[in-house]
Formats: sequence, structure tokens, C-alpha cells
Amino acid sequence: MKKCVSLYLLHSFIGALFCLSPVFCNADIYKYVDHHGTVHFTNVPNSGSYTRILRETLRPPARAKSDGREYGPIISLLCKKYDMDEALVKAVIKAESDFDPGAVSRKGAQGLMQLMPDTARDMAVRNPFHPTQNMEGGIRYLRRLLDQFQGNLHLALAAYNAGENAVIKYNNTIPPFEETRTYVKRVLKFFGDFQAAR
Repeated sequence: MKKCVSLYLLHSFIGALFCLSPVFCNADIYKYVDHHGTVHFTNVPNSGSYTRILRETLRPPARAKSDGREYGPIISLLCKKYDMDEALVKAVIKAESDFDPGAVSRKGAQGLMQLMPDTARDMAVRNPFHPTQNMEGGIRYLRRLLDQFQGNLHLALAAYNAGENAVIKYNNTIPPFEETRTYVKRVLKFFGDFQAAR
């Protein structure tokens, strides 16, 4: 499906550029500036006037040092979509990958929000190294965990790290795993930092 948007339609642009729907597009992104100065974006260029500006890849991208600011607009849109706190999402990304979209853990978790392959599939993430696909999948999963544990942030974070079955096994408490308890504390610390920086 062809997607073209004008520059002044910011939300439409971001939606087309990063494919925010749960079923993600499979294409590079191209840009064209017409004779009126209007900028168009598409994943299906119909002339030689378009220039490719984003190449999609299933390989982990090379590590680029980042403080995460470039993801701010996408995080904002996704948090509105899923009724999530932006500072919380940034805190999870900071703790999980330090904003490295190509991060891969020893256990096989991938991308910004370190999605395990089964979780990525459950959340309809086709390419876990695509920043927006990964963030949407991670945010949807975190939203689901918050709903499952009735808004209890500590339990939702513990489940994000250790799995919801581990939290349930220990009678809806944080499992007695040092990694998980340290993780919850780290995320809450980053959460406070991002809240303070608003």
C-alpha cells in the first residue's frame, strides 16, 4: 500500500515512516520534495524522483551511542496509543538496552526493549531490531502486564524481567531472583530520573 504524506502532517508522517500499526510494513522508506516544496514519504516509490532514506534490515544495526532523544516523538505517540507513562517506557528502555536498537542479550532478547522471540511473536513484532516495531511490541506487552497485575508497577516490571508465570508462581510477589529484584530497582530509579527531567 502506498503511503505519502505532507511534512506538516506530523502524526501521519510518523505513522507512515515507522509503521505504528500492530501489523508492520515490510519496506524501505523513500523521500521526495515536489516543486511546491512539499515533502512526501512512501514505501512504494512510483518514480525516480524518490530517494531512499531508511533501509529496513532484520540484522542488528551497528551500535550508535544514543541518549534516546531521537526516539522521543515515537515514544510519545505510542504511549498515547497504549495509555502509558513516557518516563516509565524510557526507564525500561534505558535499563534493558541503554537505547541500543541492536542489543542482544545472552538469553536472546533483542532490540531496544529486549523482547524475547516468543514475546515478539505474541506482540506481532516481525523485526525486533526495527526501533518502532520493538517499542510498540514492548509497550503493548508492558501495558498487558500492568493490566494483568492490576496496575502494580513492581509486579509488572518483575514480570517483564522474569516472566508473568514466575510472578504468579511466587503468589503475586516479586520472585526471589537477585537479577529481577535488581532490575525492578534500576527501572524505578531511571523512572524517577526521567520524571524529574520532564
